[in-house]
Amino acid sequence: MNINEIIAKELKVKLWQVDAAVQLIDEGNTIPFIARYRKPVTGELNDEQLRTLDERLKYLRNLEEKKATVIASIEEQGKMTPELMKKIEDAQTIVVVDDIYRPYRPKRKTRATEARAKGLEPLALIFMEQKSEKSPEEEAKAFLDEEKGVKTIDDALQGAKDIIAERISDNAEFRKAIRNTVMRHGEICSEAKDGEAKTPYENYYNYTESVSRIPGHRILAINRGEKEKVLTVKIEMPDDNIIATLEKAMVTGISNFTRILNEAIEDGYKRLIKPAIEREIRNALTEKAEEGAIAVFGQNLKQLLMQPPIAGKTVLGWDPAFRTGCKLAVVDDTGKVLYTTVIFPTAPQNKVEESKKIVLDMIKKYHVSLISLGNGTASRESEAVIVDIIKECPQKVEYVIVNEAGASVYSASKLATEEFPDFDVGQRSAVSMARRLQDPLAELVKIEPKAIGVGQYQHDMNQKKLEETLSNVVEDCVNNVGVDLNTASASLLEYVSGISKTLAKNVVKYREENGQFSSRKELLGVSKLGPKAFEQCAGFMRIRDGSEPLDATSVHPESYTAAKKLLKKYGYTTKDIVKGKIKLSGEIKDTKSVSEEIGVDEITLKDMISELEKPGRDPRDEMPKPVLKSDVLDFDDLKEGMELKGTVRNVIDFGAFVDIGVHQDGLVHISEMSERYIKHPLDVVSVGDVVNVRVLSVDKERKRIQLTMKNKV
Repeated sequence: MNINEIIAKELKVKLWQVDAAVQLIDEGNTIPFIARYRKPVTGELNDEQLRTLDERLKYLRNLEEKKATVIASIEEQGKMTPELMKKIEDAQTIVVVDDIYRPYRPKRKTRATEARAKGLEPLALIFMEQKSEKSPEEEAKAFLDEEKGVKTIDDALQGAKDIIAERISDNAEFRKAIRNTVMRHGEICSEAKDGEAKTPYENYYNYTESVSRIPGHRILAINRGEKEKVLTVKIEMPDDNIIATLEKAMVTGISNFTRILNEAIEDGYKRLIKPAIEREIRNALTEKAEEGAIAVFGQNLKQLLMQPPIAGKTVLGWDPAFRTGCKLAVVDDTGKVLYTTVIFPTAPQNKVEESKKIVLDMIKKYHVSLISLGNGTASRESEAVIVDIIKECPQKVEYVIVNEAGASVYSASKLATEEFPDFDVGQRSAVSMARRLQDPLAELVKIEPKAIGVGQYQHDMNQKKLEETLSNVVEDCVNNVGVDLNTASASLLEYVSGISKTLAKNVVKYREENGQFSSRKELLGVSKLGPKAFEQCAGFMRIRDGSEPLDATSVHPESYTAAKKLLKKYGYTTKDIVKGKIKLSGEIKDTKSVSEEIGVDEITLKDMISELEKPGRDPRDEMPKPVLKSDVLDFDDLKEGMELKGTVRNVIDFGAFVDIGVHQDGLVHISEMSERYIKHPLDVVSVGDVVNVRVLSVDKERKRIQLTMKNKV
């Protein structure tokens, strides 16, 4: 198997691109580094392509290891043949290798192994050959043996049938054909375990859908219903057709052994093959559904992390609650906490006027212009108070409702305790509410990615796969934006290319002991940060107002000499970078000759020009801004046909949940997203998008809102 050729074909790229990428990965380079600084080597493979390539590389290498193990085991048994070797070498998946290996795998005690121990395998072979003129009973007489436990003819016949059943079950071709048949014609069926009780799974009480068509989100819902012991689930298979196909393959015409063989075939299928195939199909469906859900989760997380920061504002973070009061924290435009307090405007204390006075005084004293309100318990009541405060406030103040997901996880974490040792969890949460508006990426990286909760069924997933995918998303986002080396927390730094958790802490420790970094070169003075780590991370670290202006850009230190040659050629100095004076795009006509002159390739030159003209450009600036509000809309105010502006909070397989400001997200079903057919909601919307919607229906009893993004008919 040529792994690189397979990957090239799957990714629809050239073989040399894959060869180059694999070599770079094997040399210990990170995906963000390869995607950003080794574009010429890989032919500009992007981070998404490189992630897929890396994943397939690991799988196919594991497949090769599996094949080697299987070959060694079969050869040790002395059962290897050229035909068998070819089958193993041609296998494209681990499942196929397992099927081929099944007859040779050392078995635990089974009915067939017991029958073999009793010396009944030759009898089974006689039956399978179907050539003897004798009856099965006559053939069986020769195998009676009191000592071995074959006391009667029925014992001998049953043992032979058990051996035949297992041989059928171990046949790789049969299993492959049956698996394909079930995937095409099988149905997944679920029903209520105990009557018709009201549960979230009522839609699946008497449910049947084709295995080939059932979408991933329904698989995950059914799985959860089964796990919670609400549903029983099974795969209905075309048993009669499968058995008839096996009989056709095994039985040659009518013989004395037709009945014996048919009985063994039915037993082998129903007792051995069917349960195994059902498990395999369920696992395959679940794995595919999980992959889809994890991919959506990753896309949602990316959009959430890449929401634009609201810079230059002093923000009041408001963590709402009833009994324990609303925790408030004033955070200045650098993220520094200026003041914290607790107010009790909600039940049971209802100190509304007192609370309003405290907040108005805080707004005046600290020049607060924005309130960041968490969307948790008592958020609705807090919003009403905030709107009254804004109406009474002489200066302009607006508010934003932010997603609290993961705030409680962060505020109780060791990291939050280290950051704010004198604060309680409520105060820490209020600070987080403010900061996740000021810089969502910097704040949200402090939380375990899956705890942010922008997906469905995240607790039912393969946790290792989910964690790996989401960590990759965070890593790509952090490196895409870049980090300020002099302000970034250890939580943010550990996602930078080439920086481990230990190195991130060492960077912060160095900064605390030696003061701010004045140049990227100083990173080499950080404990355990060697040349390889420096190569991987340097381009993603930014230093503003440092000794080297190029350190404020994404130009890699390895290209500084070329960058300075370029600037000099067109009459600029590095100081002009900071002043924003550089205009090279219009001046450079022949990029090939210029790139050769300064000693870089054309791709690097183009990236360099772009970065020198807009140093430290933040890709988040292109994302939709949060909706700032100054008035409140109540659930009871909603009417059919009402047109509103909302923010996409979550995207799922069958639609998207949109926050329209009533503390109950409305659902835009996939069928209501576009006039044209779309395969997935992500084709139209992403988390954080601001969209225009119209209310289709309001179910006040169940607190459900149906929305549409389509134009009026």
